[in-house]
Amino acid sequence: MISLLFLYAYLFIFSTIELSNADTGKAIFLLAGQSNMAGRGGVVNDKWDGYIPPQSSPNTAILRLSADLNWQPATEPLHRDIDYFRACGVGPGMAFANSLLTKDSGIGVIGLVPCAVGGTNISEWVRGGHLYNQMIRRTQAALEGGGTVKGLLWYQGESDTVSREDAESYKRRSERFFDHVRSDLLLPTLPIIQVALASGAGSYVEKVREAQLGMWLVNLRTIDAKGLGLEPDGLHLTTPSQVTLGEMLAQAFPLDRHSPVTSKAARTPYNFMTTFLKLFRVLIFSTLDYPNCFKRQANT
Repeated sequence: MISLLFLYAYLFIFSTIELSNADTGKAIFLLAGQSNMAGRGGVVNDKWDGYIPPQSSPNTAILRLSADLNWQPATEPLHRDIDYFRACGVGPGMAFANSLLTKDSGIGVIGLVPCAVGGTNISEWVRGGHLYNQMIRRTQAALEGGGTVKGLLWYQGESDTVSREDAESYKRRSERFFDHVRSDLLLPTLPIIQVALASGAGSYVEKVREAQLGMWLVNLRTIDAKGLGLEPDGLHLTTPSQVTLGEMLAQAFPLDRHSPVTSKAARTPYNFMTTFLKLFRVLIFSTLDYPNCFKRQANT
């Protein structure tokens, strides 16, 4: 009987440790928005020059979730199989991850989840739409096997500068989008770092920038990309600008290890109690069957 108690106590403690270890897994970051997040650095006439700056080089501590939902070593272009309608080049993701590792080596393995698609309006990221659903689905897949969603990096809005209506509605639509993401991922304080536009496809750039710089949400930080160098098309950031942007994103990310943001595999009270109750039930049934254990042993 005592041996059984030790066994179940061990199983209970082991299960708790497993849940705890899941929290020390990948630090997951979502990369979403449109083309400047997907990366057009080094892309001219829809062809990428293939140049990867040192700040965006591969690192064994940086992984990327592919389109088929598998983790693989992260390499540029990060969005090659996500934003596949146009040529992708260097984006801010790799420079962000490398810079963050330098800033905080204790963060562990970084898992990047590319979700950005060029030319998309904020209205296309509405809850229930294809882009939104794909981002949520990819995030949930990224959490399988443990890890924590540490933040959302958001660079979008160039397409909303074309129409006055879109520009005037941008703040309301964006705040609703952020609220929905946090709600559907069950992460009410998810850190979000958005980028205020460096360029736009229309004449209402300043209107959208005003909306971005005027947002005040919990754990929302906005960095300003205005002044960063652009490719000849006047819309997309150059490779050096993408590196600078990635480093700016890393500097803006809060390093508080005790953030209330948790992963799918975290030790929630529900998981803890569920594990305890299951093991307790097994222990009770085994105890009730204790006399029969000796009978079976005697007959063997």
